[in-house]
Amino acid sequence: MTVPNVRHAGGPRTAAEEPVVVERRDGPYGEVVLRRRGPHHEIIANGCFLMDTADGRSERLLVDAALAALPPARPAPAVLIGGLGVGFSLARAAAQPRWGRITVVEREGAVIDWHRTGPLAALSRDALADPRTEIVHADLVEHVRTAGHRYDALCLDIDNGPDWTVTDGNAGLYSPAGLAACRARLTPGGVLAVWSAQPSTAFEQALRNAGFAGVMTEEISVARGVPDVVHLGICAA
Repeated sequence: MTVPNVRHAGGPRTAAEEPVVVERRDGPYGEVVLRRRGPHHEIIANGCFLMDTADGRSERLLVDAALAALPPARPAPAVLIGGLGVGFSLARAAAQPRWGRITVVEREGAVIDWHRTGPLAALSRDALADPRTEIVHADLVEHVRTAGHRYDALCLDIDNGPDWTVTDGNAGLYSPAGLAACRARLTPGGVLAVWSAQPSTAFEQALRNAGFAGVMTEEISVARGVPDVVHLGICAA
């Protein structure tokens, strides 16, 4: 598979920046690895680079864009963040007093451990201590389909985009049935925000076909390659 973009890729790497494995675990979805590269950490799932701690602008944009798209008068909106990752999206949400309940769904127990007691704790300690925050150890696709309550925003970042999934099971989230489940999990006027390593006109059309209104794509430039983007759709009231 051709890699469309690598998150926050910088300039040429020196020998001192070669990755060092901090921890490697085998889980129900395959292997997940935490590596350190210089001062930064990165997460690899089944050999696929997911994200690192070098930047975080696009992960923060995921939360900012969703909040900005909500009706301004909506009090204490509830947000679901799909994928804990390196914690940038959670930290951003916890830093914004307007959010009400902040639920993070993460399927990899290793990632949760790295935030609670491991090397990533410094990035998320304050956010995890926020009384609004709840960490749910579950598969996001299943949670979206079966959760017994709704959210005002879904901020999803479990893949490198709808066109480049980490595991085959994730593809269902971007299918017509998966997008219908997302709509059902949103309150009227709620926002679906999906991170992607590259723009996808096909996914924009899929959002429209699924009944989302106000479909748009926000870009953020990266050091090299095509821009990171956040795809947005509004659940009709």
